[in-house]
Amino acid sequence: MAREVTHEATGPVRLDEDDLDEEYGDIAVCLCGLSEEYPFCDGSHRATEDEDDGAVYKYEDDDASRERREIEDIVFADE
Repeated sequence: MAREVTHEATGPVRLDEDDLDEEYGDIAVCLCGLSEEYPFCDGSHRATEDEDDGAVYKYEDDDASRERREIEDIVFADE
């Protein structure tokens, strides 16, 4: 499985004790790249639970939902 995620470059984000979740006492950092609250996890990774091994996906944002498309390949400009 692979996932193509496009981010706006905003530079490094410094996390500190003000970012601790009051309920859980930790900081949940997004690792899937889909969070609307990036760099924090908002549970968006649940949309990836049924991804197939060997598939490449692109998640498209729209006002109502996040649509998942399977794509052939990810091609980088410098390749």
